Amino acid sequence: MREMAEIHHFEYGWVTPTVSYVLSVLGSLLGLTSAVRLRSSKSSGERTWWLILAAVAIGATGIWSMHFVAMMGFRVEGTPIRYDIGLTIASAVIAFVAVGVGLAIALLGSAGPRIRILIGGVLAGLGVAAMHYTGMAAMELHGEIQYSGREVALSIAIAVVAATVALWLTLVVTKPIVIFGAALVMGIAVNGMHFTGMAAMSVLSETSFGSVAGATASGLLVPVGGAVVFAVLGMVYALMAAPTEEDRVAAAYLASRLESRTEPGPGPQTQPGQLWGQRPQGQPQGQQHGQQQGQPGQGPGRSTLGGGSWTYRDRSN
Repeated sequence: MREMAEIHHFEYGWVTPTVSYVLSVLGSLLGLTSAVRLRSSKSSGERTWWLILAAVAIGATGIWSMHFVAMMGFRVEGTPIRYDIGLTIASAVIAFVAVGVGLAIALLGSAGPRIRILIGGVLAGLGVAAMHYTGMAAMELHGEIQYSGREVALSIAIAVVAATVALWLTLVVTKPIVIFGAALVMGIAVNGMHFTGMAAMSVLSETSFGSVAGATASGLLVPVGGAVVFAVLGMVYALMAAPTEEDRVAAAYLASRLESRTEPGPGPQTQPGQLWGQRPQGQPQGQQHGQQQGQPGQGPGRSTLGGGSWTYRDRSN
């Protein structure tokens, strides 16, 4: 006889939801900061670089890794749970691509920002929902997974609204305190979408014995955790090492000051073919020092350094 299995979403208490929320906030924080750098970029190469970092931060770190950690606390009574590695990787790629496409539509353009945000938000939200249910399809267990249409529709709506708001925030936030507050809100939206989708799920148990094919969640924890830590540290380093708009303004000011100091003054200029300190061709020695010979305390061949005409040949004379 088949019956509904009991499902636990918080097997380890509040540890997994807390860690998943922290990851979603951290990813949103890094993604919004990268979006600020993208808006101030001057070249297409810089814009592409910051777009990729923002997609990795929001899509891979803030959304997919949050989903993975939350699934660590998921358990179904009476059956082990395993994960298909191919579908798990596909869900991560979907999250990255969906967020990247949404960011590109919203940020890389100048006409119709509201329309671009709406289009990008819908595409990114549908992609995030696809990531979630692809990750759920990767689960292997003794039983049949079923979904409630109402909760599924609600989770997709939350994903679309959350993605649209996130794209709007990437266009308007600039101050660090505002970015942090926006990241907190985005973390709530991402987690709300995940657990709404999980609430739509039910498992019809099957009496079966033996192992289930696939990888365990704990077995995937080390490679996934290492990849997330490496990605976060890399993004933090990239944000700290990259020059800000204030740095560019200061560098331009310093360059202009150095250029003004190295501009030639009104003194005598070196003619083509003339060595430094050499008397210009066709100018007699007496004419070169004519004004100095009439000055008190100076004889022929003597000059002051301030006069600008002292040479080694004059000294020898």
